[in-house]
Amino acid sequence: MATTRRPKISVIGAGFVGSTCAHWAASKELGDIVLIDINGDAAKGKALDLFEASPVEGFDSNLQGGSDYALTKDSDVVVITAGLPRKPGMSRDDLLATNSKIVKECAQQVAKHSPNAVLIIVSNPLDAMCHVAHAASGFPRERVIGMAGVLDSARFRSFVAMECNVSVEDVHGFTLGGHGDTMVPMPRYCSVGGVPLTQLVSKERIESIVTRARKGGAEIVELLKTGSAYYAPSASVIQMVEAIVRDKKRILPCAVMLNGEYGVKGLFCGVLAKLGAKGLEAVPELELNAEEKDLFGKSAAAVQTLVDDLKRLGLS
Repeated sequence: MATTRRPKISVIGAGFVGSTCAHWAASKELGDIVLIDINGDAAKGKALDLFEASPVEGFDSNLQGGSDYALTKDSDVVVITAGLPRKPGMSRDDLLATNSKIVKECAQQVAKHSPNAVLIIVSNPLDAMCHVAHAASGFPRERVIGMAGVLDSARFRSFVAMECNVSVEDVHGFTLGGHGDTMVPMPRYCSVGGVPLTQLVSKERIESIVTRARKGGAEIVELLKTGSAYYAPSASVIQMVEAIVRDKKRILPCAVMLNGEYGVKGLFCGVLAKLGAKGLEAVPELELNAEEKDLFGKSAAAVQTLVDDLKRLGLS
């Protein structure tokens, strides 16, 4: 009797975000999971620890860890979380130089061992690292996707639910554009139980919610003191992974290389994207008003600056 092959999901980088990605993916039984890290024993230990939780939680997933990319062979989806956070005294150029080298090596290894995989990039600065991974892997744009929009949208929706004192399940909305300061809020398209947000919350309070969402990561860094967010970022990654391995055709905000949509070509930027078994399957293009067009244009310009910096530093 023929057995059905489970999807294979590899996560590069076994830090807080990467290991928590493995945790969410295993608990949802999305497939077999491989954790890869420069510290192979740490990756192996975390994979083993998670596997030993499976009898308690009742999930079936084979889990492996190590430093050898051969373990990732024939992965369906590969998530790259590897990279350093920006540290005190480190310039943007320093961060670009360091992380682009890490992401380039990861993407090349992925292409070597899993030439048909879909790549999900989490490393920062996100949009620039998508460009690095796209070039290094040689994959088509459909199979290189950046995670940030799902996270920013989740933060926005969380704060809307808090403001309206309702279940997060009844809040629908999203953000476009880059991660952080250049985020493009879309309150016009946000609803609470089907009611437009703009009918429930004042413009001033919406602006306050948007500001908090933009600074959501920084707020957590300030509270943690010695680290950054990982529960919400990893959950956001796994929502994308699930859409791909289960061919769900989800419409999610992701960083994808635009090919003329919104008047932008050859640049990774956050937009709504349909995700399925092939990776990116479509970019539903929204009608933006003048303010939204202006904000999206500024966000795309900020991404272009990062890409230009990569070229200037000889990293692209």
